[in-house]
Amino acid sequence: MKILKKAASILLLLLGAIHPLTAQVSFGNASLFNNNWLFELDKDSADAKSVTFNDKDWRKLDLPHDWSIEHQLSPSLASCTGYLPGGIGWYRKHFTVKDNAARHYIYFEGVYNRSEVYLNGKLLGKRPNGFVSFMYDMTPYLNKGENVLAVRVDHSRYADSRWYTGSGIYRDVWIVSAPQTHFAQWGVAWNAISINDKRAVLNVEAEVEKHDQANGKLEIVSQLTDANGKVVATSKAYVADLKKGNSKSSLKLNVNSPKIWDLKTPYLYRLTTKLLENGKVIDQSESTVGLRTLKFDANKGFALNGKWMKVKGVCLHHDAGVLGAVVPKEVWKRRLTNLKEIGVNAIRMSHNPQAPVVYDLCDELGLLVMDEASDEWEFPKRKWVKGWNVGTPSFDGSYDFFEEWIERDVTDMVRRDRNHTSVFLWSIGNEVDYPNDPYSHPVLNGSTISQPMFGGYDPKAPDAMRIGKIAKRLAACVKAVDKSRAVTGALAGVVMSNETEYPQAVDVVGYNYTEDRYDQDHATYPKRVIYGSENRSDIDAWYAVKKKDFIFGQFIWTGTDYLGESGSWPSRGLYTGLLDFGSFIKPRGHFRASLWSEKPVTYIGTYNKPQGKYLSADAWDIWNYNEGDMIRVVCYTNAPQARLLLNGKVVGEMKAYDEKSGIIYWDIPYSAGELKAEGCDASGKVLSKYSIKSSGLPYALRVTADKSKLSTNLATAHLTVEVVDENGVVVKLGDNDITCTVEGPARLLGLEGSNNSDMSDYTDNHHRAFHGRLLSYIKTTGNKGTIKVKFSSPLLKSAEIELLAE
Repeated sequence: MKILKKAASILLLLLGAIHPLTAQVSFGNASLFNNNWLFELDKDSADAKSVTFNDKDWRKLDLPHDWSIEHQLSPSLASCTGYLPGGIGWYRKHFTVKDNAARHYIYFEGVYNRSEVYLNGKLLGKRPNGFVSFMYDMTPYLNKGENVLAVRVDHSRYADSRWYTGSGIYRDVWIVSAPQTHFAQWGVAWNAISINDKRAVLNVEAEVEKHDQANGKLEIVSQLTDANGKVVATSKAYVADLKKGNSKSSLKLNVNSPKIWDLKTPYLYRLTTKLLENGKVIDQSESTVGLRTLKFDANKGFALNGKWMKVKGVCLHHDAGVLGAVVPKEVWKRRLTNLKEIGVNAIRMSHNPQAPVVYDLCDELGLLVMDEASDEWEFPKRKWVKGWNVGTPSFDGSYDFFEEWIERDVTDMVRRDRNHTSVFLWSIGNEVDYPNDPYSHPVLNGSTISQPMFGGYDPKAPDAMRIGKIAKRLAACVKAVDKSRAVTGALAGVVMSNETEYPQAVDVVGYNYTEDRYDQDHATYPKRVIYGSENRSDIDAWYAVKKKDFIFGQFIWTGTDYLGESGSWPSRGLYTGLLDFGSFIKPRGHFRASLWSEKPVTYIGTYNKPQGKYLSADAWDIWNYNEGDMIRVVCYTNAPQARLLLNGKVVGEMKAYDEKSGIIYWDIPYSAGELKAEGCDASGKVLSKYSIKSSGLPYALRVTADKSKLSTNLATAHLTVEVVDENGVVVKLGDNDITCTVEGPARLLGLEGSNNSDMSDYTDNHHRAFHGRLLSYIKTTGNKGTIKVKFSSPLLKSAEIELLAE
C-alpha cells in the first residue's frame, strides 16, 4: 500500500489518562506514541542514534509499521518468509514531554526484531525477540526540552523464521507517565481461588515499585465491578515495606452470586486496583476478570466450569495477507468472529505471543487461548528458501539469543497475558523436538516410529535428552508466575520425546500430527493428559478426538491462510486455512462447520466428475460448466440427510449423511440455473439450505461495507467488491482487475484477493478479483466527513459507496 507523507512536526505531548487496559500497561497514565515518526531503511548509520543526526530527508510515517510488506514479492527471496525482504531499519521520533510526572517510560508491544532503543543517544536497552512486549525507563536520559528517541531494527537475517514475521515496529507504542512510587509493569494480577454458584473468591496480587523511599502510608484498594458498573466486591491491604525497591501485597475479593465466563456467555467483570499514599490515589491499574474454572484429566479430557468438552481449536499466525504484520483490531475481530461462526472455540497463538488486542478480543468473544512462547530453542531449525522441503535450507533463527533471553521471554509472556480469562494453556515451545531438526536420539532407529521421513539416528546431531532439561527450566518459569493454569508443549516427535523428561516436565502433552499414538501412549502413560496441539483438517484427525474421551481436543493447521512457509514460486504462503487471507470462509471452513458447528449447516461445492469416488472438502460453490458435463456436487452438512434441487426440481435423491467421509454427493449433468441443497431431519423437514447460481459474463461491480459509520479514531472498514452479471449474480470465475480510489478523510490500507498464487504488486490501488471477489481495507485518518470509495474495472460498470467518519 502507498503510505501518505505527512508534514514534519515535533510532537508536544500532553500526557492524559488513557485507559491502561487498552495498552496492556498496568500502571501510570499511558498514551499512544504512534504518530510522527521518521524512518530510513538499509542505511545503517551508527550516528542515527544521535540527537544531532540529520534526519530531515527521512520518510515520515505513523506506527505501527511493517516495511517488508511494502516491497515486491520476488523469487530471489526466501520462501519461508513469503518471498519478501528484511533489512535494517531506523526509526526516530522528536518529542517534548510537558507534564510534571516524576518518571516516564516507553512501552513497545512488539518490534521485529533484534531491536535497540536509544534516547538522546543513550542506549535504553536491546530486545532480540521480535514477538515479546517490553518497556524501558526513559527518566534518567529525558530532557526538559526536545528529545529524540531512536530505534534500530535489525532484520538483516530475514530468513530467520518458518513463516512471515514482518519487519519493524509493527505493533503499538505507548509512553507512560508515573509517580516515583507506582505499580510494577504487569504487576497487578488476579486468579480465582474458588468458584461456586453462591460465591467466588479472587486473589489479587499487586507489586509496587518504589524509586524513592516512601514517606507516607501506602495502601492498595481493589474493587470489582460488574458489566453494569456496579461494585460487587472491595478489598484493601497495606504495603508493609516502604523502602526503595519492590514490594508485593495480596488481597482477597469475595463475589456473591458470581456470573460465570464461558464460551457462549463470556461475562467480564472489571478489576480496578488503586495505589494510595496517605489516602491519595497516586496510581491505578485495570483489567477485565472472567470467572471460570479449568480442569484437565487423563481419562476425561478437559472441563470448563465443570463441564467436560471438546476443544475445537485452530492455529493462527499474526499476519493478514496484504496488511502484513500490522493488523487492526477490526480485522482481528472479523477473523475471530468468522472462526467462531464455523464452530471454532479455541485459538493457538502460533508460535509466539501475539498482539495484546487479540487476547482482549478472545476474552470478549468467548474463545480459549493457548499462549505459546517460541518455535525454536538452543539450535536452529531448517528454514526453506526455495519452497517447502526444496533445496538447501537456511539456518538463521532465534537460537543465538536463546540462552540469554528465553527465561525472561517466557516469564514476560506469562506476566503480560495472565490477566486474560481466555488463556487456558501456556505452551513453552512448538516442535522443538522435531526428529533430526535439530535433535536426535537412538530410538529413531526403531521400527515402531510412524514417520519414516524423519530418518534414523544421527549421532552428530544434538542429543535429544537436552530438551527435557530445558523444558523443566521453562515450565518452572511459568509456574513461578502463574500456577493457576496448565503448562504444555507441542511435540512433533513424540516417540523421541518419550525417551526424555519433556513429557513429564509439562502438565498437558500436545501431539502434533500423531493421532496414531493416542491409544498406545494413553495405555503406556495412563496419567498423561493428551490432546492434538497441531492437526490436519481431515475428518479422521477429528474422529481421533471425537471418539476418544481422553483426548480433549485439537488445533487445526490453520485457522486462516498466512504468508510464508510458502511452496515453490508462485506461492505467497500456506493455503491450509479454514478462512482465506481476507478472512472469508473457504470450502474447507464450511466442511469444518459441518463437523463442529452447533447450528444447522449445509453447503455445496462442485467439480467435474472424477474417476472413482474422490470426495473433496475443498470444493468451491461454482455452478458454471459446459451444458451436459457430468458434475460431482458435494454437500457438507450436519443434518442427518440431504437432497439436491435444480431450478426447484429434485435432481439428487435424499441421501443419508456419510459418517466415514462426512460428505454427501451426487453426480448430475450440468444445466444452468439455481442449484440448491437442503439438509433435512429424519422426517424430511428442512433444517438448513444452501444455493448457488449460474452466472453470465461479468457486467458490473457491486460493493458492500461491514459498517457505514466509522470512528475518526483510525477505524478500519471492510469493503467487499464483487463481480456480477447483468442479473446481479456473482461471477465466481471472475478475475477482473479492479481499481480503488478513496476521497475524504480515509485511506486505502490494501486490496486482498486471497489468491495464494497471485504474486503481483500488492502495494498499489488495483488488484485482480479471485472467485469473483476482492476485499478492500479502508482506514479513517482522524477527521470527520464523508468518505467516497469508488471501484472500477475495464468494460464493467463501476461501483461507489459512501461512508461517514464521525
